[in-house]
Amino acid sequence: MRPLAGPGDVLAALAETGYLVDEGLAVTCFLALRLRRPVFCEGDPGTGKTALAAALAETLGAPLIRLQCHEGIDAAQALYDWDFPRQLLRLRAAEAVGVTDAGRLEDELYDQRFLIARPLLRALRTRPCVLLIDEIDRADDEFEAFLLELLADFSVTIPELGTVRAEVPPVVVLTSNRTREVHDALKRRCLYHWFGHPDFDRELAVVRRRLPELPARLARQVTALTQALRGLELLKPPGVAETLDWARALDALGAGEADPELAAVTLGAVLKYREDIERAGALDLAAVLGAGDGG
Repeated sequence: MRPLAGPGDVLAALAETGYLVDEGLAVTCFLALRLRRPVFCEGDPGTGKTALAAALAETLGAPLIRLQCHEGIDAAQALYDWDFPRQLLRLRAAEAVGVTDAGRLEDELYDQRFLIARPLLRALRTRPCVLLIDEIDRADDEFEAFLLELLADFSVTIPELGTVRAEVPPVVVLTSNRTREVHDALKRRCLYHWFGHPDFDRELAVVRRRLPELPARLARQVTALTQALRGLELLKPPGVAETLDWARALDALGAGEADPELAAVTLGAVLKYREDIERAGALDLAAVLGAGDGG
């Protein structure tokens, strides 16, 4: 890994992984690494928030550990749990051979062998690593408060084993699709970056970098089509991820270029709601494709 002495080095290193960032995000990532602060990434789905964590892991040569948040997630699912079936088998085996020392048996049952390390505990134990806490906005307030406490000093106490503290704090990336507002207490402890939809030139550069085998004309056309779709009042405007999916779909059909008919029948690769596909019918696809060719 090259030394990351400044934001310019971070920008170049991420670009080598295929992840293109602007100066603002490069500065945020550099400060996160230098100050050991989490990065809070907020924005619409498909704008590259999750991909940032993967790119940072590749840049740093560190494993990526991902915690996918969901409604009802708790500490046992995120931090650690005990392997109760194996503990029960050990207990029965001890009874079968006549083990009567309760203290010794308890020590055996709550040994590292029976500990199931979930993503947060694995991140504390792995040096170095990148910890992705994905879609924190899907979790509830209680889990957010628990997470805030853990990230304060990157340690956790397991009553049966003692305190586990990260020798080197992981690089932490939190993402939110803003389905609800995340509490200020968490945001204040992070470096914040808003992920918006890119302009035409940046999105085209991403498509060309991620799909170098794609014909240049098709890459321009797909980018122009996605940009035009975002101008409609859609339930879910497509992100860069959908642009790439659409480009892959057209390429899989053997299209060296797009035409209005082909674009219309492949809208399901980029739009995921019936209402959005119906609204896309008002778009003059021929005019958009013509503009994409000339842009």
